[in-house]
Amino acid sequence: MQGRDVCGETAVSDLEYSVKDGVATILLNRPERKNAFTLEMIDEWARVLREAEADDEVRVVVLTGAGEAFCSGVDLDRFKGEKRSPLAEKEYLGRRVHQVAYAMQELSKPAIAAVRGVAVGAGMDMSLMCDIRIAGRSARFSEGYIRVGLVPGDGGCYYLPRIVGVANALRLLWTGDFVGADEALRIGLVSEVHDDDAVLDAAYALAGSLAGKAPLAVQLIKRSVYQGLDQDLRAALDLISSHMAVVTSTEDSAEAFTAFKEKREPLFRRR
Repeated sequence: MQGRDVCGETAVSDLEYSVKDGVATILLNRPERKNAFTLEMIDEWARVLREAEADDEVRVVVLTGAGEAFCSGVDLDRFKGEKRSPLAEKEYLGRRVHQVAYAMQELSKPAIAAVRGVAVGAGMDMSLMCDIRIAGRSARFSEGYIRVGLVPGDGGCYYLPRIVGVANALRLLWTGDFVGADEALRIGLVSEVHDDDAVLDAAYALAGSLAGKAPLAVQLIKRSVYQGLDQDLRAALDLISSHMAVVTSTEDSAEAFTAFKEKREPLFRRR
Protein backbone atom coordinates (compact mmCIF):
# COMPACT_ATOMS: atom_id res chain seq x y z
CA MET A 1 0.00 0.00 0.00
CA GLN A 2 1.35 3.35 -1.01
CA GLY A 3 0.61 6.46 1.02
CA ARG A 4 1.99 9.76 2.10
CA ASP A 5 5.21 9.44 4.11
CA VAL A 6 4.79 11.36 7.34
CA CYS A 7 7.95 10.20 9.10
CA GLY A 8 10.23 12.76 7.56
CA GLU A 9 12.22 13.08 4.37
CA THR A 10 13.84 9.64 4.42
CA ALA A 11 12.06 7.34 1.98
CA VAL A 12 13.23 4.15 3.67
CA SER A 13 13.52 3.79 7.44
CA ASP A 14 13.36 1.04 10.03
CA LEU A 15 9.76 2.03 10.75
CA GLU A 16 7.59 3.61 8.09
CA TYR A 17 4.28 5.36 8.63
CA SER A 18 1.83 6.28 5.88
CA VAL A 19 -1.82 7.26 5.57
CA LYS A 20 -4.20 6.63 2.68
CA ASP A 21 -8.00 6.65 2.47
CA GLY A 22 -8.44 6.87 6.22
CA VAL A 23 -6.10 3.94 6.96
CA ALA A 24 -2.73 4.45 8.62
CA THR A 25 -0.04 1.80 8.07
CA ILE A 26 2.85 1.15 10.44
CA LEU A 27 5.45 -0.93 8.64
CA LEU A 28 8.27 -2.55 10.61
CA ASN A 29 11.00 -2.38 8.02
CA ARG A 30 14.05 -4.42 9.03
CA PRO A 31 13.42 -7.58 7.03
CA GLU A 32 17.08 -8.61 7.24
CA ARG A 33 16.62 -8.83 11.04
CA LYS A 34 13.09 -10.28 10.89
CA ASN A 35 11.92 -6.81 11.91
CA ALA A 36 13.53 -7.01 15.35
CA PHE A 37 13.03 -3.61 16.90
CA THR A 38 15.48 -1.09 18.30
CA LEU A 39 14.81 1.56 20.93
CA GLU A 40 14.78 4.18 18.19
CA MET A 41 12.00 2.22 16.45
CA ILE A 42 10.08 2.00 19.73
CA ASP A 43 10.25 5.77 20.18
CA GLU A 44 8.98 6.35 16.64
CA TRP A 45 6.33 3.63 16.98
CA ALA A 46 4.82 5.28 20.05
CA ARG A 47 5.03 8.70 18.40
CA VAL A 48 3.16 7.70 15.21
CA LEU A 49 0.47 5.91 17.22
CA ARG A 50 -0.19 9.14 19.09
CA GLU A 51 -0.15 11.00 15.80
CA ALA A 52 -2.72 8.58 14.39
CA GLU A 53 -4.93 9.11 17.44
CA ALA A 54 -4.80 12.88 17.02
CA ASP A 55 -5.36 12.83 13.24
CA ASP A 56 -9.07 12.95 12.35
CA GLU A 57 -8.21 11.70 8.86
CA VAL A 58 -7.02 8.39 10.36
CA ARG A 59 -9.86 6.01 11.16
CA VAL A 60 -8.04 2.64 11.29
CA VAL A 61 -4.43 1.56 11.91
CA VAL A 62 -2.79 -1.47 10.26
CA LEU A 63 0.46 -2.88 11.69
CA THR A 64 2.62 -5.23 9.65
CA GLY A 65 6.19 -6.31 8.98
CA ALA A 66 8.27 -6.16 5.82
CA GLY A 67 9.55 -9.34 4.20
CA GLU A 68 8.90 -12.80 5.58
CA ALA A 69 8.43 -11.98 9.28
CA PHE A 70 6.14 -9.88 11.45
CA CYS A 71 8.53 -9.15 14.33
CA SER A 72 11.13 -11.26 16.14
CA GLY A 73 11.09 -9.02 19.21
CA VAL A 74 13.85 -6.82 20.51
CA ASP A 75 17.11 -6.81 18.52
CA LEU A 76 19.30 -8.73 20.95
CA ASP A 77 22.47 -7.80 19.07
CA ARG A 78 21.87 -4.17 20.02
CA PHE A 79 21.63 -5.06 23.72
CA LYS A 80 23.88 -8.11 23.96
CA GLY A 81 26.13 -7.96 26.98
CA GLU A 82 24.37 -4.98 28.56
CA LYS A 83 24.18 -5.22 32.32
CA ARG A 84 21.56 -3.07 34.01
CA SER A 85 20.67 -2.69 37.65
CA PRO A 86 17.14 -3.78 38.63
CA LEU A 87 16.06 -0.13 38.68
CA ALA A 88 17.64 0.56 35.28
CA GLU A 89 15.93 -2.54 33.83
CA LYS A 90 12.56 -1.39 35.13
CA GLU A 91 13.07 2.11 33.75
CA TYR A 92 14.28 0.75 30.39
CA LEU A 93 11.01 -1.13 30.02
CA GLY A 94 8.69 1.47 31.50
CA ARG A 95 10.15 4.58 29.89
CA ARG A 96 10.92 3.13 26.46
CA VAL A 97 9.57 -0.31 25.49
CA HIS A 98 6.21 0.01 27.23
CA GLN A 99 5.44 3.35 25.58
CA VAL A 100 4.01 1.47 22.58
CA ALA A 101 1.59 -0.41 24.86
CA TYR A 102 0.50 2.84 26.49
CA ALA A 103 0.01 4.52 23.11
CA MET A 104 -1.99 1.52 21.89
CA GLN A 105 -4.18 1.68 24.99
CA GLU A 106 -4.89 5.35 24.21
CA LEU A 107 -5.72 4.59 20.55
CA SER A 108 -9.48 4.89 20.18
CA LYS A 109 -9.40 3.68 16.57
CA PRO A 110 -9.39 0.05 15.38
CA ALA A 111 -5.94 -1.55 15.12
CA ILE A 112 -5.36 -4.56 12.89
CA ALA A 113 -2.18 -6.68 12.85
CA ALA A 114 -1.35 -8.39 9.54
CA VAL A 115 1.02 -11.20 10.52
CA ARG A 116 3.22 -13.25 8.23
CA GLY A 117 6.09 -15.39 9.48
CA VAL A 118 7.32 -15.24 13.05
CA ALA A 119 5.90 -13.10 15.83
CA VAL A 120 8.13 -13.95 18.78
CA GLY A 121 8.47 -12.60 22.32
CA ALA A 122 7.83 -8.87 22.35
CA GLY A 123 6.98 -9.20 18.66
CA MET A 124 4.06 -11.46 19.56
CA ASP A 125 3.10 -9.07 22.35
CA MET A 126 3.00 -6.20 19.85
CA SER A 127 0.48 -8.15 17.77
CA LEU A 128 -1.60 -8.84 20.89
CA MET A 129 -1.91 -5.10 21.49
CA CYS A 130 -3.95 -4.83 18.29
CA ASP A 131 -7.71 -5.37 18.34
CA ILE A 132 -7.68 -7.94 15.53
CA ARG A 133 -4.98 -10.22 14.12
CA ILE A 134 -5.12 -11.53 10.54
CA ALA A 135 -2.56 -14.25 9.82
CA GLY A 136 -0.81 -15.67 6.82
CA ARG A 137 -0.33 -19.42 6.60
CA SER A 138 3.35 -18.93 7.45
CA ALA A 139 2.51 -17.15 10.73
CA ARG A 140 4.13 -18.65 13.83
CA PHE A 141 3.57 -17.18 17.28
CA SER A 142 5.70 -17.80 20.37
CA GLU A 143 5.97 -15.99 23.70
CA GLY A 144 9.48 -17.41 23.85
CA TYR A 145 10.68 -15.60 26.99
CA ILE A 146 10.65 -18.76 29.12
CA ARG A 147 13.20 -20.34 26.77
CA VAL A 148 15.80 -17.85 27.98
CA GLY A 149 14.63 -17.78 31.59
CA LEU A 150 12.64 -14.56 31.39
CA VAL A 151 9.10 -13.40 32.09
CA PRO A 152 7.12 -11.79 29.25
CA GLY A 153 8.30 -8.18 29.26
CA ASP A 154 5.85 -6.42 26.99
CA GLY A 155 2.35 -7.28 28.15
CA GLY A 156 1.98 -10.95 27.20
CA CYS A 157 0.71 -11.93 30.65
CA TYR A 158 -1.91 -9.17 30.40
CA TYR A 159 -3.11 -9.51 26.81
CA LEU A 160 -2.92 -13.23 26.11
CA PRO A 161 -5.39 -14.51 28.79
CA ARG A 162 -7.92 -11.92 27.62
CA ILE A 163 -7.64 -13.21 24.06
CA VAL A 164 -7.31 -17.00 24.35
CA GLY A 165 -8.35 -17.69 27.96
CA VAL A 166 -6.25 -18.43 31.02
CA ALA A 167 -5.43 -22.09 30.35
CA ASN A 168 -4.32 -21.58 26.75
CA ALA A 169 -2.38 -18.47 27.75
CA LEU A 170 -0.51 -20.22 30.54
CA ARG A 171 0.35 -23.12 28.27
CA LEU A 172 1.86 -20.78 25.71
CA LEU A 173 3.59 -18.61 28.31
CA TRP A 174 5.01 -21.56 30.29
CA THR A 175 6.21 -23.61 27.30
CA GLY A 176 7.25 -20.95 24.79
CA ASP A 177 5.95 -23.33 22.12
CA PHE A 178 5.31 -22.05 18.62
CA VAL A 179 1.71 -21.90 17.44
CA GLY A 180 1.01 -22.05 13.72
CA ALA A 181 -1.73 -20.20 11.89
CA ASP A 182 -4.35 -22.96 12.05
CA GLU A 183 -3.88 -23.54 15.79
CA ALA A 184 -3.88 -19.77 16.36
CA LEU A 185 -7.23 -19.60 14.60
CA ARG A 186 -8.61 -22.51 16.63
CA ILE A 187 -7.80 -20.91 19.99
CA GLY A 188 -8.89 -17.41 18.94
CA LEU A 189 -5.44 -15.87 18.79
CA VAL A 190 -6.18 -14.76 15.22
CA SER A 191 -9.52 -14.18 13.57
CA GLU A 192 -8.64 -15.01 9.95
CA VAL A 193 -6.04 -17.04 8.05
CA HIS A 194 -5.13 -16.38 4.42
CA ASP A 195 -2.38 -17.26 1.98
CA ASP A 196 0.61 -15.05 2.70
CA ASP A 197 0.20 -12.97 -0.43
CA ALA A 198 -3.42 -12.19 0.51
CA VAL A 199 -2.89 -11.18 4.15
CA LEU A 200 -2.40 -7.46 3.57
CA ASP A 201 -5.29 -7.35 1.11
CA ALA A 202 -7.52 -8.93 3.76
CA ALA A 203 -6.30 -6.50 6.42
CA TYR A 204 -6.88 -3.49 4.19
CA ALA A 205 -10.29 -4.77 3.10
CA LEU A 206 -11.37 -4.94 6.74
CA ALA A 207 -9.70 -1.61 7.50
CA GLY A 208 -11.45 0.02 4.56
CA SER A 209 -14.79 -1.34 5.70
CA LEU A 210 -14.27 0.01 9.23
CA ALA A 211 -13.02 3.34 7.89
CA GLY A 212 -16.35 3.69 6.09
CA LYS A 213 -18.38 3.42 9.29
CA ALA A 214 -19.41 6.34 11.51
CA PRO A 215 -16.07 7.14 13.18
CA LEU A 216 -17.35 8.25 16.58
CA ALA A 217 -19.56 5.17 16.90
CA VAL A 218 -16.64 2.90 15.99
CA GLN A 219 -14.42 4.54 18.60
CA LEU A 220 -17.04 4.43 21.34
CA ILE A 221 -17.73 0.76 20.64
CA LYS A 222 -14.02 0.02 21.10
CA ARG A 223 -13.90 2.05 24.30
CA SER A 224 -17.02 0.35 25.66
CA VAL A 225 -15.73 -3.15 24.96
CA TYR A 226 -12.38 -2.63 26.68
CA GLN A 227 -13.79 -0.70 29.61
CA GLY A 228 -16.50 -3.33 29.98
CA LEU A 229 -13.87 -6.00 30.65
CA ASP A 230 -13.21 -4.37 34.01
CA GLN A 231 -16.76 -3.29 34.88
CA ASP A 232 -19.87 -4.89 36.29
CA LEU A 233 -23.03 -4.90 34.20
CA ARG A 234 -24.58 -1.85 35.83
CA ALA A 235 -21.48 0.29 35.24
CA ALA A 236 -21.16 -0.96 31.64
CA LEU A 237 -24.79 -0.16 30.83
CA ASP A 238 -24.55 3.23 32.52
CA LEU A 239 -21.51 4.02 30.35
CA ILE A 240 -23.18 2.85 27.14
CA SER A 241 -26.26 4.96 27.83
CA SER A 242 -24.02 8.02 27.98
CA HIS A 243 -22.27 7.01 24.77
CA MET A 244 -25.65 6.48 23.07
CA ALA A 245 -26.81 9.93 24.14
CA VAL A 246 -23.70 11.49 22.59
CA VAL A 247 -23.81 9.45 19.36
CA THR A 248 -27.49 10.10 18.64
CA SER A 249 -26.87 13.84 18.88
CA THR A 250 -24.34 13.82 16.03
CA GLU A 251 -24.83 14.64 12.36
CA ASP A 252 -23.07 11.39 11.45
CA SER A 253 -25.72 9.37 13.27
CA ALA A 254 -28.52 11.15 11.41
CA GLU A 255 -26.64 10.66 8.12
CA ALA A 256 -26.21 6.93 8.79
CA PHE A 257 -29.92 6.52 9.47
CA THR A 258 -30.93 8.51 6.39
CA ALA A 259 -28.49 6.65 4.15
CA PHE A 260 -29.77 3.31 5.45
CA LYS A 261 -33.37 4.28 4.61
CA GLU A 262 -32.34 5.59 1.19
CA LYS A 263 -30.19 2.50 0.47
CA ARG A 264 -27.05 4.52 -0.29
CA GLU A 265 -23.55 4.87 1.13
CA PRO A 266 -23.36 7.42 3.98
CA LEU A 267 -21.04 10.40 3.90
CA PHE A 268 -19.56 10.95 7.34
CA ARG A 269 -18.04 14.26 8.46
CA ARG A 270 -17.13 13.30 12.03
CA ARG A 271 -19.52 15.74 13.65
